[in-house]
Amino acid sequence: MAVSMDENVARFGSASLHNADALTCYDQWRSPSLIISDGAYGLGLFPGEPNGPAQLPEWYAPHIASWSRHSDPGTTLWFWNREIGWAVVHPLIELHGWQYEELTVWDKGIAHVAGNVNSRTIRGLPVVTEVAVRYTRKATLASADGHHHGLKEWLRAEWLRSGLPMYQSNAACGVKNAATRKYLTECHLWYFPPGEAVAAMAAWCEKNGRPNGGRPYFSLDGLQSPTAHAWDRLRSKWNHSHALTNVWQEPAVHGPERIRIPAGNHFLHANQKPLALMKRMVLAATDPGDVVWEPFGGLCSGTVAAIREGRVAHAAEVHAGFYKAARDRLEKETSQGRLRAA
Repeated sequence: MAVSMDENVARFGSASLHNADALTCYDQWRSPSLIISDGAYGLGLFPGEPNGPAQLPEWYAPHIASWSRHSDPGTTLWFWNREIGWAVVHPLIELHGWQYEELTVWDKGIAHVAGNVNSRTIRGLPVVTEVAVRYTRKATLASADGHHHGLKEWLRAEWLRSGLPMYQSNAACGVKNAATRKYLTECHLWYFPPGEAVAAMAAWCEKNGRPNGGRPYFSLDGLQSPTAHAWDRLRSKWNHSHALTNVWQEPAVHGPERIRIPAGNHFLHANQKPLALMKRMVLAATDPGDVVWEPFGGLCSGTVAAIREGRVAHAAEVHAGFYKAARDRLEKETSQGRLRAA
């Protein structure tokens, strides 16, 4: 794989690593299928990081706004933080159009604090966890009256516009009752229908419904009938892994994977993420060839995992020392032939 480097950017095939604030990079990167955010925790551990959680929303605000502008409904966001850090940033993430899906807990195990807890001074339970919260982009579509609705409301409104009885939607989709009970319901049982079902309902309404007034039924753009592929792209990817729950038990990084200060025995980065966890995120939310962003690269564990799995990766790291270590890490991986071209 070709490797090119200059003072501020290193390229590894289709991947890039920038020694810069990610805010200056987003416009240069291909739109993401997945964003892995592992930025400020409010611990004041690196220059510019808030020393407390209260300032985290202000710190993240321009980044979250940029992620929203460059993402589409198929984009997934994994947001790493400690519990209080995520809690104060969560409302801002939702405000910018991201939908909460689930919270995963990284359990580092008792060994993470063994021998390091003073029972005379501690006033709570030892912390051995971090959280990684999964969000997807909220999709909205315009109805015939020009108002925007969520997908559940939009689907029902489009069928009702046809004037046909609701039960006919089952015949249109070739199902017993899934269309009325899941695809077009107003309740919590709503289920995102497969693209073939939406295209079938559109065709049925065009043939049997009242005149469409020049706007095809279930049209995503108001001009053309929907295709199954176009509808399916409104949903973020999820590649399920059996026997995996939302509690991820994985020790903190040690051994050969842990990057240390050159000519010393101290850890270079206080919170290096395990490659195993980054790989889970990449595989769950993307397919080969998809684009992964790591805006706060650190040592770029997410980027390594992405490229190993055949994804395109874009990362930024403003800290010069971390950037150099991440660049060397990617260069070493490349020279050993361990990264596949995306």
